[in-house]
Amino acid sequence: MRFFICFLFLPFSCFANVDLVRVDKSENLMFLLWQGDVVRQYHIALGENPKGHKQQQGDERTPEGRYYLDYKKEDSSFYRAMHISYPNDEDLANAKARGVSAGGFIMVHGQKNGMEDLAPITQRYNWTDGCIALTNEEMDEFMALVEVGTPIEIEW
Repeated sequence: MRFFICFLFLPFSCFANVDLVRVDKSENLMFLLWQGDVVRQYHIALGENPKGHKQQQGDERTPEGRYYLDYKKEDSSFYRAMHISYPNDEDLANAKARGVSAGGFIMVHGQKNGMEDLAPITQRYNWTDGCIALTNEEMDEFMALVEVGTPIEIEW
């Protein structure tokens, strides 16, 4: 049974459990959805080379496709994080065929520890190595609303 979660720190806001995270890389936007309705939207920062699917380690691209948010990480170099299940079997096979590493450790995360005061500046640019960055306040909200196992769809 679905239930609504209300947060005191979000005036006049009630959110349902999120059942899908959708990312539009072309607009630098992330949408949290429940039963097809957008319950929250964030401006995001991506990898420095955002257009196109991640092909290999070090290409600074954010992967495209359907993945899952498979675990939370509280001891990150960045303020809180949730891991994206990249690479999948297809990503690994494609990288192997090209003789490269697919890379990995792609996260939705907050700001780099010690640099959180720069978020009003850093969030204007694509600065990650392929991850999806939010402000720390947004990351707290994201972690409260999104459960491990939630699918994430990333597209250009």
